[in-house]
Amino acid sequence: MKHVSHRSAGGRKQVRDAIIVPGINAWQSAQSEKLAFLVDAADYYRRLEDVFRRARKTIWIIGWDFNADIYLRPDRPSQTLGELLRAAVDENEKLEVRILVWSMGPIYSGKSLSLFTENTWSNHPRIHLRFDTKHPLRGSHHQKVVVVDDCLAFIGGIDLTARRWDTPEHLADNPLRVAPDGNPYEPVHDLQAAFSGAAASMIGDLARRRWRRATGETIPKQEGTETLWWDDLSADMSGCHIGLALTEPGYAGRRERREAMRLTLDALSAARRHIYIESQYFAFFGLAHIIEQHLQSPDGPEIVTIVTRASHGLVEKIMMGYNRDRLIRRLKRADRYNRLRVMYPVVPDGEDGEQDVLIHSKLLIIDDRFLRLGSSNLNNRSEGLDTEADIAVEAKAEDCSRAIVSLRDRLIAEHLDALPEAVALRIAATGSVIEAIDALNIHPRGLRDMDVGAGETAPVWGTGIVDPRKPLWPLQKVRTGFETITSRFLGIFL
Repeated sequence: MKHVSHRSAGGRKQVRDAIIVPGINAWQSAQSEKLAFLVDAADYYRRLEDVFRRARKTIWIIGWDFNADIYLRPDRPSQTLGELLRAAVDENEKLEVRILVWSMGPIYSGKSLSLFTENTWSNHPRIHLRFDTKHPLRGSHHQKVVVVDDCLAFIGGIDLTARRWDTPEHLADNPLRVAPDGNPYEPVHDLQAAFSGAAASMIGDLARRRWRRATGETIPKQEGTETLWWDDLSADMSGCHIGLALTEPGYAGRRERREAMRLTLDALSAARRHIYIESQYFAFFGLAHIIEQHLQSPDGPEIVTIVTRASHGLVEKIMMGYNRDRLIRRLKRADRYNRLRVMYPVVPDGEDGEQDVLIHSKLLIIDDRFLRLGSSNLNNRSEGLDTEADIAVEAKAEDCSRAIVSLRDRLIAEHLDALPEAVALRIAATGSVIEAIDALNIHPRGLRDMDVGAGETAPVWGTGIVDPRKPLWPLQKVRTGFETITSRFLGIFL
């Protein structure tokens, strides 16, 4: 077994066998009764609609953005999300709904501005909508968390907002894939995990912690709620321990937490055979040295990274797009054994046309032993500026190991328009994920290599300012005043 090393506070190098270590690269760890991976938002939203109707005590929604006008079931649009939550509290006098949204999320997305006005769905004494202003300038609250009755939790890359819903088919033209304003949007791929048991209660603790920091209000923990798991959903894992890794910026006297990116780097270092990554962004140069060492080693692991090809907006294109290309160039120069693939997915669009699929998932799978899923992108701000939450599973039993590999094969099959069994058989026959992709990448729907050409390999000038790894220290001093102004501004509309 390859050891994972880290440096203690005194700088001395230490070695350990486990990847997930609470207090070092995880906030807490707890056992889940059941865990299932929900691939793409159609499945996630369908599960949410059902469990919201069955909630008994509490619903927590913690997100980067929130849009009450979306339909969780656009194939059966009976109630908007806001109407669904209002009906839930009207029908159950014990139910409390708490929604915490990044204060700038609705403004940034431009799709949820109605949150700042009085709404018929939210003007209920047991629906509590709050805006989180407790973050550094230019930082965001980026966690995507839902917890119901402290017994069922969801965490991953999917916010409850517009332009997230899609099915695994990712059709170029899907009449159901439209925003509340009626405008269609591109295919989008994402992931969310659902889990029960003590691990779900742990996510409830995270939600209460975030709420207290944002509002100053302490909410007591709920105990003794019956399970809400679905009869028609088999668990991918049972009885596995889940680690929860956080990112919280250090500012205004608050302790920083960088567990999420530390966990990512520790897991990458531990890889022996295969690294599989899905990430909207691939612009974190902090992982370059680890991957270069793997690529230069004769017996290092294969590395397959699935990313979004196109960047939206000038700043994203310059910082995330250009830095992605420069990082890929740097890694390709180290790839002396041809074990690196960076690719993007496409689906057929008309006669001989192709449509990109936007990758919004944030996933890392290492061999058959480790999986990390959550809100952290592979960019600088996810290391120490934004507030992030990731879960991780380290397989210590055969069924957990099989589930990790099964998810990887399922995702590759989705991108290649193939069967998961075909992917698994190819990898078993060759021992190579890359050879399996090359053999099965034969359909109009498939994966395309990122062609970055020749050019620079160092980060774009100004990256530390536009995509900072921590709060910019001169701006921390004006943080308190900014919070006050933002709170008063939002108070005008609430």
